[in-house]
Amino acid sequence: MTQSLTLPVSGMSCAACAARIEKQLNRLPGVDAAVSFASESAQLRYDPAQANPQQLVAVIERCGFAVPRQSMRLGIGGMSCAACAARLEKALGKLPGVSASVSFAGESAQLAWLPGMTDQDAVLAAVRRAGFEPLLPETEDNAADSSAARYRRELAWFAASAALTLPFLIEMIAMFAGSHHGWLPRLWQLALATPVQFVIGWRFYRGAWQALRGGVANMDVLVALGTSMAWLLSAAVTLLNLPEQHVYFEASAMVITLVLLGKLLEARAKGKASAAIAALMKLAPKTARVEQGGELIDVPVDRLKHGDIVVVRHGDSLPVDGEVVSGEAWLDESMLTGESRPVAKRAGDKVYAATRNQDGMLKVRAQSVGSETQLAEIVRMVAAAQGSKAPIQRLADRLSSVFVPAVSAVALLTFLLKGWLLGSWSTALIHAVAVLVIACPCALGLATPTAIMVGVGNGARRGILFRNAESLERAGKVDVLLVDKTGTLTKGRPVLRHALALSGDEDALIQLAASAEAGSEHPLARALLQKAQERGLPLLACADFRAEVGRGVAAQVEGRGLARIGTPAWLDMAMPAEARAWQDAGATVVAVSLDDRALGWLALADTLRASSAEALRQARSLGVRVMMLTGDDAATARSIAAEAGVEEWRAGMRPQDKAAVVRELQAAGRKVAMLGDGVNDAPALAAADVSLAMGSGSDVAISAADITLMRGDLRHAVDAIRLSRRTLAKIRQNLAFAFVYNVLGIPLAALGLLSPVIAGAAMAASSVSVVSNSLLLRRWR
Repeated sequence: MTQSLTLPVSGMSCAACAARIEKQLNRLPGVDAAVSFASESAQLRYDPAQANPQQLVAVIERCGFAVPRQSMRLGIGGMSCAACAARLEKALGKLPGVSASVSFAGESAQLAWLPGMTDQDAVLAAVRRAGFEPLLPETEDNAADSSAARYRRELAWFAASAALTLPFLIEMIAMFAGSHHGWLPRLWQLALATPVQFVIGWRFYRGAWQALRGGVANMDVLVALGTSMAWLLSAAVTLLNLPEQHVYFEASAMVITLVLLGKLLEARAKGKASAAIAALMKLAPKTARVEQGGELIDVPVDRLKHGDIVVVRHGDSLPVDGEVVSGEAWLDESMLTGESRPVAKRAGDKVYAATRNQDGMLKVRAQSVGSETQLAEIVRMVAAAQGSKAPIQRLADRLSSVFVPAVSAVALLTFLLKGWLLGSWSTALIHAVAVLVIACPCALGLATPTAIMVGVGNGARRGILFRNAESLERAGKVDVLLVDKTGTLTKGRPVLRHALALSGDEDALIQLAASAEAGSEHPLARALLQKAQERGLPLLACADFRAEVGRGVAAQVEGRGLARIGTPAWLDMAMPAEARAWQDAGATVVAVSLDDRALGWLALADTLRASSAEALRQARSLGVRVMMLTGDDAATARSIAAEAGVEEWRAGMRPQDKAAVVRELQAAGRKVAMLGDGVNDAPALAAADVSLAMGSGSDVAISAADITLMRGDLRHAVDAIRLSRRTLAKIRQNLAFAFVYNVLGIPLAALGLLSPVIAGAAMAASSVSVVSNSLLLRRWR
């Protein structure tokens, strides 16, 4: 039975293109194709036994044409672990023509599908069938509110669970002391543990059912199974009034409470996932001044059209990408290029949305508006990179997928064999429960979060902030460190590096230049004023200040004459060899004259952070390859790289170029960390395996980063890698502790050599061992 399919085809330039595609399609067995150039589509009938839609699409693309796919980013509610993301991705992948990437960390799915084969409704239905809640795209503000609400709900559930579990701590202490009877009556224990088990812990039953229905066993299965058996045995002993038997309410309640603590921390980290995109969107203004009929009218940005003339005053941010029609101004483009120096713009120059006018006024003809701007493209790149990151599959989840059915089988086998051999089914049940109690996932659940909590806390005390647990885990696997230059390796602001006074008096040259620049807000002017202040040079009185964009400034210095500071070409001053050497090394060289008489030259440049060279040396000692990426020119990059001891560097990098370098290295199998401080670094930060931002950098870089270095010290980037490796070692040790107890205890329990009481004590001892081992991380320096 044949099936029909209509595919859109883009890129055809004439009817001959359609004929070529049609010919290639009809060569496939069982395919009847008719391709129309006019409608840019292919009408297909095919035999599913001989061909499939993917083959048809592949033929069209091999001919050099494209089959546009529909795509969307969908929020996903209800995922409890990385196994949930894998299960949903598998379910979505079964839809015809659909490719999906599901991120547990981002609680989202990036989807693409072939038109005509499925639609959005089918995708949403598949998500619901898998047991999750599809969330259509929200505004950034609503998304932030939703994350905050989820965190408050998690906090409320944890607080309720902790309050009900607190009395069991004394029971735990009594168990450690060897007492079989605690101070809390069993009916009270039942009353406290039941709401924890079935009301607060209902999520684990729901998650376990969905996982098992999907053919996997996750942490929810482990939690639900272990706590349920402990509660059921305890409830039976209590309700049947068997005082000689022991109860294990504290085990079930404590496990659920501790797991909820981990969920709370996870919810807090996830609540910040959309902060980078929200901060990027806030860079663009909400309204624009549009010139219409000789009048200026404030228009919402979303109503701007191509060709509108937008007026950008001093201090305004640009609302569109476009071309300057008239006016001159200095624009801060650091959010795009990372370059700290403002860029001069005049008629005919290209300008970009969200860049800021530092001085002057422009009239701009809108060429790209709304979702077409370069800022919007950066937002999309950040969102796509965050969504495409594969969440780390927790070692505990991988082990539990085998551990849970294995323990269940051992418990069942113990019950059947002991009941048959001993003839006492009650004794067999006790032995089977002992197997399940010692397999209770308390230590396994604590192994990772306790080490993570101590590691993150230790880092925070030293100014290293990890966004979430995955950030701490991934940092230890880094083998390539990419670093931005401006504001990261360097301080991000120019300073006066050299002065050449023809009179030999450097102070007089600096004093005159700083006095003339006092009326300017240009970063180079601020550098001269700072140097004059450092040397205690008083500013001279000036009048008639004027600035020429892209050239320099001029001012009448009282009692001296007309001082001009600017480009050597503007002052018509030929640079001496010494000044040319400064320029070749990446410095900005300005000339100074008084009444058209040359006075000297000044070289200003960004300076290396004091810790940069040492930090990069330490990174290399850990076996980490270091590369510098910058939007600056090659001369500046070469100079800074030589000073910092960086052998590999790339200059002239746009935001998308930096992200491309990250993907290039990842394709080669490297684990890449990106260290930056500006908005222009956000796409690369989002694409990297581990992203680090300087605390002195932009909010966007910090929000997009996995790790923030609050003190602006590059050595802390290396410390983050060291701390991660030490924490990972502790996690592995903790997991070993947890499983050693199970490996040794389960056979003893199955043989009847381990009572449920001792099994519970062993389970508690394993938890103490894990926590104590994690606390040793506090000694890390």
